[in-house]
Amino acid sequence: MPQQQIIQIILTEYPSFNDLPPADQQLLNVARQMCDQAYAPYSNFYVGAALLLANGQIVKGSNQENAAYPSGICAERSAVYW
Repeated sequence: MPQQQIIQIILTEYPSFNDLPPADQQLLNVARQMCDQAYAPYSNFYVGAALLLANGQIVKGSNQENAAYPSGICAERSAVYW
């Protein structure tokens, strides 16, 4: 018999970048820097990503487009596959 489950998401909205905890500010800054590494000549939509691992390491990624759409890769996926 299938069981129903409730999934609840709680988020905190901060009024500005300066109100973020320092670790989150660092992650956002790294993601912004990774936009410079993106390759997006077709969409001109440059995306960066930064992931914080449990050991404190920051893994970076950026989107990489390809002329043979949709064979590019998003920033988040490039960080995960790093």
